[in-house]
Amino acid sequence: MTLDDLRVFVAVCRAGSLSAVARELGCTQSAVSQHVKRLERETRVSLLERQPRGVVPTAAGRILWDAASDGLAGLDLALRRLGDLVDGESGAVRVTTGGTTVRHFMADAIVDFRRRHPRVSLEFQTETSSRRCFDALLSSNLDLAWITIGEPVRGIEQRPAVELPWVLAVREDDPLAGRESVTVADLADLRLVRLPSNSTSGEQLDVALTGSGLRAGSGTSVADWDTALLLAELGLGH
Repeated sequence: MTLDDLRVFVAVCRAGSLSAVARELGCTQSAVSQHVKRLERETRVSLLERQPRGVVPTAAGRILWDAASDGLAGLDLALRRLGDLVDGESGAVRVTTGGTTVRHFMADAIVDFRRRHPRVSLEFQTETSSRRCFDALLSSNLDLAWITIGEPVRGIEQRPAVELPWVLAVREDDPLAGRESVTVADLADLRLVRLPSNSTSGEQLDVALTGSGLRAGSGTSVADWDTALLLAELGLGH
């Protein structure tokens, strides 16, 4: 018994004619009859009764017809939905990341994704660090995390999407504002606005400064880049 057998049988019951179904499917009446006979062999009952003007389902055939019609309708709907998922026309993409990332790095991509896939649900779960994003990714039904790439994490594949240089954010009237670049030595006397110790960016900055033999001062710490930029704008640090 195959899905094609059931589809042909349901079509015959609805049309009341083997020949009509054969014309619809573009095959021979014998081929349609073979589908029905295969079902009759497996069920060991007669499913169709011949009449002067076509065929009608027997009592047993009506039971199978009703069940197959309901089952095929649900199956066809499921197959269409699966096709939509494969083609990117429905479903959901669940992302965990930080609010700063969404605002500064993903805005254009989100708009483009919504334009290209208007029926796909796009869901965000905001976390405060890469480590917390990893935890959320491993413990829930999220699809991906957008993070600052750091140390390998078992069970998670990390792929670079964009590479960003280190930059120094300063107030507009700061002596360093007109410089196209700065050296590590230029940071020696600065008081840095520090990112949280548990952030990947903060850890990477500490490693880079320590590797250069520099211990920059810090009088302020923040939880996100937007707050850090605001404090720099107010002249409270670099």
